Amino acid sequence: MDYMYGPGRHHLFVPGPVNIPEPVIRAMNRNNEDYRSPAIPALTKTLLEDVKKIFKTTSGTPFLFPTTGTGAWESALTNTLSPGDRIVSFLIGQFSLLWIDQQKRLNFNVDVVESDWGQGANLQVLASKLSEDASHSIKAICIVHNETATGVTNDISAVRTLLDHYKHPALLLVDGVSSICALDFRMDEWGVDVALTGSQKALSLPTGLGIVCASPKALEATKTSKSLKVFFDWNDYLKFYKLGTYWPYTPSIQLLYGLRAALDLIFEEGLENIIARHARLGKATRLAVEAWGLKNCTQKEEWISNTVTAVMVPPNIDGSEVVRRAWQRYNLSLGLGLNKVAGKVFRIGHLGNVNELQLLGCLAGVEMILKDVGYPIVMGSGVAAASTYLQNHIPLILSRI
Repeated sequence: MDYMYGPGRHHLFVPGPVNIPEPVIRAMNRNNEDYRSPAIPALTKTLLEDVKKIFKTTSGTPFLFPTTGTGAWESALTNTLSPGDRIVSFLIGQFSLLWIDQQKRLNFNVDVVESDWGQGANLQVLASKLSEDASHSIKAICIVHNETATGVTNDISAVRTLLDHYKHPALLLVDGVSSICALDFRMDEWGVDVALTGSQKALSLPTGLGIVCASPKALEATKTSKSLKVFFDWNDYLKFYKLGTYWPYTPSIQLLYGLRAALDLIFEEGLENIIARHARLGKATRLAVEAWGLKNCTQKEEWISNTVTAVMVPPNIDGSEVVRRAWQRYNLSLGLGLNKVAGKVFRIGHLGNVNELQLLGCLAGVEMILKDVGYPIVMGSGVAAASTYLQNHIPLILSRI
C-alpha cells in the first residue's frame, strides 16, 4: 500500500526515478538465490553482453555496481585518475555541480568551465584550454550529457572532435545517467572512454544499479591510477570476470532479473525506436509549453533535451507550489527546480517507459495546476498543441501490426 494513498494510479513525471513496466516488476518479484550457483553467473554473462548494446559499444567493458549514479561517478574517476590530476569539468546545472563537488573532494585538480544555467557546455573555452595544453596536463574531460536540472543536452561528439583536432590524449568521461537508452549515445563512435548510467532512469528499473562502461584506453589507465578505491575497483571485478563467477561481492539478485527483463523490453521495441519515442515526447511537451505562453529553461534549440523539460514560471508564481499542488490535488509528481532555479521552474520528465497518452494526461494535469496557482492559461491549449503533433507522428505499435 502507498504510504500516503491516493485513488487511482499515481502519475510519475519526474526525470527519474521513472515508471517501472509491469514485466520488470514481475521479474523482480522472486526470492533470493545463491549468487555462487551456476544460474547467476550465466545470467550475469548475458547482461554484460547486452548492456554494451545500449552504450553502442563493441570494445567497452561494462561493470554493474550495486549503487546509484553517484557511485558510478566515483567509479569512473577513481579507476582512471590519480589525486592531483587536472580535470576540465563543465558546470551547467545541479548534477554537473554535484559531480564537480565529488571531483574536488576526491582531491583532483578541477578546472571548472561554468555556463549560465540553461546553457550547454562552453566548448570554445574547452578548445582554448586544449590548444594551450602542450604538456598535456589535462588528464580528463568530464561532462554531463543531459543535465536534468535545466533540461540541457550537450554535444558529446563535438567534444571528441576537439580532442582529436588538438591531438589531445585526455580521457573523455561522460555522465549519461538521464540520456543513455533514451537519447542518441554512441560510445565507440564518439570516442567516450568512460560512460555511465543509473538503473532508475531510461532503463526503467528501481534505483540501485550504477552501470559503467570503460573503453580499452580507460582500462589501461587503471594501471597508473593511484586513487584509493575498494568497493568500486574495476580490477576486482575483472578478476572475477576471468574466473567466470563475475561478482566480487553479493549482487542484488532481484535487480539482475529486473535488468534482464528491462533489456528484453528495450530490444523488443528497438533502441532507435525508443530514441524516436523520446524525441516525440520531448517535442510534444515543448509545443504544450509554447501554447501555454511559457518558456523553456533551455536557452537554445541545439541544447534541448528529449527526456526532461524545465518550464520557466512568471515571477509572481512559485514553481515549487506548482509541484506541491500537483502532488496534493492531482496525484501527479513533477520535478522541482533545484538550486539556482529553485522556485523559478518546474520540470516535466518524459523519460523511460512512458507513452504519448500518458504524457497527455500529465499535460492536462499541468494545465489545471497552472489555473490553480493563478496563471492565466487557456485550458486545453497545451494538450491541443501536443495531441495535434502526436496524432500526426505516432507510428503503429510494431508488435501489433
